[in-house]
Amino acid sequence: MSARTARTPRTLLTAVAALALLGAGPALASPSAVSAADATAWDTDRAAAAYAANPAAVTASGSENGGTAPGLAFDGNGATRWSSDFADGAWIRLDLGTTLRVDRVVLDWEAAYGKRYVLEVSGNGSDWTPFYTETAGTGGSVTAHTYPQEVTGRYVRLRGLERATPYGYSLYSFKVYGGEPAPAATVRSNLALNHPAYTNYYQHAGNSPAFVTDGGHPADLKADATRWSSDWNADRWVAVDLGAASVIDTVELYWEAAYAVDYRLQVSDDNRTWRTVYQPSAAEVAARRANVKSPAEATGVHDSVRLPQPATGRYVRMLGTERRSFYNPAPATAHFGYSLYEFEVWGTGGSARAAYPAVPGEQQGTYRTTFFDDFTTASLDRSKWRVVRTGTEMGSVNGEAQAYVDSTDTVRTENGALVLRAGYCKGCTRAGGGTYDFTSGRVDTHTRFDFTYGRVSARMKLPVGDGFWPAFWLLGSDVDDPSVSWPASGETDIMENIGYADWTSSALHGPGYSADGNIGARQTYPNGGRADDWHTYAVEWTPAAMRFQVDGRLVQETTRNVLESTRGQWVYGHDQYVILDLALGGAYPAGWNHVTTPYWGLPQPSVDRIAGGGVRAEVDWVRVEQKG
Repeated sequence: MSARTARTPRTLLTAVAALALLGAGPALASPSAVSAADATAWDTDRAAAAYAANPAAVTASGSENGGTAPGLAFDGNGATRWSSDFADGAWIRLDLGTTLRVDRVVLDWEAAYGKRYVLEVSGNGSDWTPFYTETAGTGGSVTAHTYPQEVTGRYVRLRGLERATPYGYSLYSFKVYGGEPAPAATVRSNLALNHPAYTNYYQHAGNSPAFVTDGGHPADLKADATRWSSDWNADRWVAVDLGAASVIDTVELYWEAAYAVDYRLQVSDDNRTWRTVYQPSAAEVAARRANVKSPAEATGVHDSVRLPQPATGRYVRMLGTERRSFYNPAPATAHFGYSLYEFEVWGTGGSARAAYPAVPGEQQGTYRTTFFDDFTTASLDRSKWRVVRTGTEMGSVNGEAQAYVDSTDTVRTENGALVLRAGYCKGCTRAGGGTYDFTSGRVDTHTRFDFTYGRVSARMKLPVGDGFWPAFWLLGSDVDDPSVSWPASGETDIMENIGYADWTSSALHGPGYSADGNIGARQTYPNGGRADDWHTYAVEWTPAAMRFQVDGRLVQETTRNVLESTRGQWVYGHDQYVILDLALGGAYPAGWNHVTTPYWGLPQPSVDRIAGGGVRAEVDWVRVEQKG
């Protein structure tokens, strides 16, 4: 399940005020003064514009010495730097000169970096709102995207919490990107400029919908530049909030090569009920459908859509219904997502007060048990659990060798525990059109207990041996919806073990951070502990974070703030369900043990142990606690 190759967005400034960027360039006219006919040239020209911050606009809590003054983090010279005084609470602040919507901040650290720090925005220089909080910094270059937060203000500050070294905080550069939101207009203007934008799914943090209103696109509609890019699905949309009811006559879409063959332009008063005001003709769709090239040869298109009649609404949406086809290479056909450099909405009305809604915070209340099973019944309680079968509830995945079957040989209760047992019989099992040499067990709570947020835990004892792959995890309940699918559904791996005695792993999978690119961590058992002893594995899943534990010890914490700022979309605000399984071989074990025969990731000694009947994962109990 690989993702389209990620590309780094180009440096682009969308403000007409002083910002911290490399180099300097001419001031540009406000977009409200630019006619639709001149819009293409204006947007293309501004791609080269850059502004140097006035050093006088930069202040700090202090500096190490006169050669590391705060203005040196904004002088466009990668060899000079600001270095703070030697205090954990040191800070540096930039006055942008006017109120801007900030879409990202880039920090280039010297060796003396921040382990813990906060990026904040303020309208008056006194009252600060945090928008990025780092708790485990490692230095280097850090890009903190702001989407989907509302980060609008005149001042931006980095405030240190804990230094990584005995020295101060040392930055080669502190770059802020953003622009001035288009105000209410009585003359025809691009009402979408630097306004909030939304989507159902996007590829990763660097391709969020925030970039479709940032005011720029490359002249050739091919170069790497800031853009929204959806994941690989035809049913995707991107929408702009104009801030107030508007009269719209024209929409300008500047597509990258992955454009929509067919789409709808829609308007809404409430961001829920949509009215279609334009769709391409059948002839236009046919021509776009026929334009099939390799990704290297393909370029984008500019759709200048004059609406048949002016439309009224606050929100405007592009709803994709068919993606462009590529030869990749010929004669194979590939489809990517939709990729849009810029979404302009021309008309009158609007308001600069448009804002992103508040991001959910932590839940209040006390945990109470809402699901529990200690497996003391004579057989599996099927009012709580579904037994999953290969070829029925699921297909073969990850190159694993087993077929999941519904049998007491593979799934049973025994001595107050759930037992998932592996079996071997050469060519004996047919499932889903394939023939398998191995069987095993998998159960889940889907359709029995699907839930949003909670503390999920299980006490387990795991088999140790190369290629044995037991797991305790959660999967988004909409994974089987073809308009969502994996990884947009979200996946939460509470515990995975691939046969090593001394460690297990945890991970999150979603758009922009799936498969080998997941957000994960390995934990090693302390004091000589082993996977084939009893241990309790857990995750606390809240609207703001995922916190993984082993025997009550925190082993991974991933906040929504850091995930969305640096990796991709948080897709954990809806139901998931619990899964327990014992897989054999496949991609994850093979990536570590490098075994290719007799089975991928599963060597002969492990096959012999399975044939002997002794490979099993045991579960003492499973509990879900929720607040409410």
